[in-house]
Amino acid sequence: MKILQVNNFYNRGSTGKIVYDLNRYIIKKGHQSIVCYGRGPKTNDENVYKISTELEAKIHGLQTRIQGLEFSHSFFATNKLISIIKSEKPDVVHLHCLNCNFMNTYRTLDFLKKNKINTVLTLHAELMHTGGCGHAYDCQEWKTGCKNCVNFRVATGSKIFNRTAEAFDKMKKAFDGFDTVTIVAVSPWLSERAKQSPIMQNNKHLIIDNGINTDVFRPRNFENLKEKYNIPDTKIILHTTPDFLSDIKGGKFVLKLAERMKETVFVIVGFNGNNKDLPKNVIPIKHTQDKDEMAQFYSMADLTLLTSKRETFSMVCAESLCCGTPVVGFKAGGPETISIPEYSEFVEYGNIVELEKAVMMWLDKKSGVTKELVRKAGEKYSSEKMAENYIKLYRELSES
Repeated sequence: MKILQVNNFYNRGSTGKIVYDLNRYIIKKGHQSIVCYGRGPKTNDENVYKISTELEAKIHGLQTRIQGLEFSHSFFATNKLISIIKSEKPDVVHLHCLNCNFMNTYRTLDFLKKNKINTVLTLHAELMHTGGCGHAYDCQEWKTGCKNCVNFRVATGSKIFNRTAEAFDKMKKAFDGFDTVTIVAVSPWLSERAKQSPIMQNNKHLIIDNGINTDVFRPRNFENLKEKYNIPDTKIILHTTPDFLSDIKGGKFVLKLAERMKETVFVIVGFNGNNKDLPKNVIPIKHTQDKDEMAQFYSMADLTLLTSKRETFSMVCAESLCCGTPVVGFKAGGPETISIPEYSEFVEYGNIVELEKAVMMWLDKKSGVTKELVRKAGEKYSSEKMAENYIKLYRELSES
């Protein structure tokens, strides 16, 4: 088989690493693999193409802010992508995240549909079944056409034009009659949302968990971390995020909980605020790209805390469980539907009292669950299992 993947990044960020892992696994299994991506530095990896220049991406972003349509630009990058697809003639085109201003999504989907090319679209967010929102939260407008969007400035960056209803209609038109596309969601929660959208309700839907490198995310020795960051020998709660101060990630709830649990140490990896304002039992650490060090943080913690308002999957949840550390947090959509129930607990968003109760109950449980938890998490979240599920899907589409 020959598989061509398309994503905004390659080997960067969560989806970029997923594409990278899939690329390697496809080749390992004796198949041909091609990747087209739009943003970030060029790579020397064989058959991996950066289709957009950063200048064209910036122009795309400017056009979006002016015109209010996110997926309608990048003429040259889209031409390059379509040219590569025509030349390579892949058995399956696998689309991932198509945002970040690097291609004309409507035009690409129309090309794949008209040429009856087997296509897999993995949903990592809600962008593709709404009028452009990465997270629709409690809004229900996406179920009827996004005609009264009050969030268009966030969704598109446009300060003037609210064209979310037009974007919704264009996306619906792109999927209407697209008989060769399979929609893959990364969580049961996200799959149910996509099925409810008029854009995708007539397409085939599957669920495949995101995969992580379980050779990295496994129980690790962490004594060097305690010495490096002067972390005391006591109960430790870990919170990790690339943007602690974001309302979406809920950092304020972590600080509230720390104020209520003064005898417990809270380690925050990804803190980007003012250290002077922190409770004394909070240890702030800058965001790390070192996956080995991150696995050590998970291994060190007695509990990992999730406070996001919305997550379509939660790599933090999967990584923590693979390192043998239970997870407690708010119900945020994806996490509570992809976690291992007997090793995690989720309470209603914003309920700090119930969150504290759950945290207190779970703090002493890690030592009794680590070995069995690691085994179950490794079986569920490994990148090999994810890749095997996609290979199975590719084969079914190629042979149909």
